[in-house]
Amino acid sequence: MLRYLFALLTVLGLAVTAHAHQFSVGNLVITHPWSRPTATGMPVGVAYLSIHNEGPRDDTLMSARTPAAARVEFHRTIIEQGMARMRPADDLRIARGSTLTAGPGGLHLMLVDLKKPLIAGTTVPMVLRFKSAGFVTVMVLVELDGPSHE
Repeated sequence: MLRYLFALLTVLGLAVTAHAHQFSVGNLVITHPWSRPTATGMPVGVAYLSIHNEGPRDDTLMSARTPAAARVEFHRTIIEQGMARMRPADDLRIARGSTLTAGPGGLHLMLVDLKKPLIAGTTVPMVLRFKSAGFVTVMVLVELDGPSHE
């Protein structure tokens, strides 16, 4: 049943064009999910996005999955003793009226054990699971520059 649900969500997500960079579930608005291209043989990729909570209550991003990778992990890049280090990100709470941003140099979604390279101009479906809002499939656009060019 879970496979069927994932397949259905993926197909529905594919109906969204690459230019539609906004997705919604409940009171959450997910804006411009994107990733940089990866080289052949690179085992990991990174996805970025913004999640705005327009609702009256906090929500939490619990997990994510994509058919492009074995798993998705949440990490934060922090500077310790002058060096950038990745640490697991635990509390991905989106307070009411606020925005959680995953972007270069900070919070990011690590795509672990990629099944094939991420190629510029393509999209990758990703299912996000929220504590209150539930599941939503977003399309991660693989691009060089990210949303700064919009």
